[in-house]
Amino acid sequence: MAIHYPNGRKFVPDTNDKPVARGNSQSNRGMSLENELNLANQYYLNRGIANIHKKPTPIQIVNVDYPKRAAAKITEAYFRQASTTDYNGIYQGHYIDFDAKETTSLTSFPLSNVHEHQVTHLRDIVNQGGWAFFIIRFSKLSETYVIKASLLIAYWDQQATHRKSIPYVDIATNGQLIEQNIMPTLPYLKAVDRLMLANH
Repeated sequence: MAIHYPNGRKFVPDTNDKPVARGNSQSNRGMSLENELNLANQYYLNRGIANIHKKPTPIQIVNVDYPKRAAAKITEAYFRQASTTDYNGIYQGHYIDFDAKETTSLTSFPLSNVHEHQVTHLRDIVNQGGWAFFIIRFSKLSETYVIKASLLIAYWDQQATHRKSIPYVDIATNGQLIEQNIMPTLPYLKAVDRLMLANH
């Protein structure tokens, strides 16, 4: 199926969203970051800890094939608008908004994985007093970190004259490692607590 952005450019899926084999956990082998976050969010919702959801992406269907009466197939569609971030919700009385990305790099997180409208959105959330952050998985290291949006924004703002990535060492130093668990497998809100509450 062909999907296009609002400007008409064809959508190409992000290869970083493919399932990644996790070396340190047999139970999580092959589970993508998105799947782990969705399972964690369901766990938090079921226990009244937080109400966080993946944002739906509005799509306009253009062409549909009907090879059989009960087997409609969408052959062309367009994103109605550019997406902002992947997740938002309420946690401990705070509005939270974040995105999650994976990288195969061992040394840095490339800013090419982020779009300008996402940075603008995160900046707005920070300015309104919300908790805005980014979850970054270094798939080859089997490490997942939470960083404040402000760290991402700082690197984004200086990339025209400086580096176009966030060094791993800065993410590990300024962010919080999400420790793997059994239920949920990725208890990211514990890392968010350590990160966001440190300055409150």
